[in-house]
Amino acid sequence: MTRPDTPTLDRVAGPADLRALSDADLAVLARELRAEVIDAVSVTGGHLGSSLGVVELTVAIHAVFNTPFDKLIWDVGHQCYPHKVLTGRRDRIRTLRQEGGLSGFTKRSESEYDPFGAAHSSTNTTPSARRIPRRRSRPRWASQWAATWAGRPAMPSP
Repeated sequence: MTRPDTPTLDRVAGPADLRALSDADLAVLARELRAEVIDAVSVTGGHLGSSLGVVELTVAIHAVFNTPFDKLIWDVGHQCYPHKVLTGRRDRIRTLRQEGGLSGFTKRSESEYDPFGAAHSSTNTTPSARRIPRRRSRPRWASQWAATWAGRPAMPSP
């Protein structure tokens, strides 16, 4: 199987590179990122639909906010595959969920871009708000439908 053609994604080493792209280039990047995630999950298996559902959101967050200073917390951890690709782990994305490979969720020991380990859903919003000091960083939550269904607030109280 040949990998997808991703010339824009190939120029991205980390989130800072997104901030130099035009809106049109970000749209192209999102399409290429989607193809990359599909290709990687076709090799390893994993949470494809949930990750595809946040491709544009992930590109936008990393293009607008100053990650990793702005701490990005995924409340639904299995949506993080696009995030992993954009935060310097693209070279290992085809090791997802494999022994010795990348975790299928966010994992603090993998990257400074994962400030809080996530599970399936509704596990991060309130605990992370208590553990990430706001004086030294600005937490940003990517909270999706699961937190609402689980009865958790969409945004934690300070």
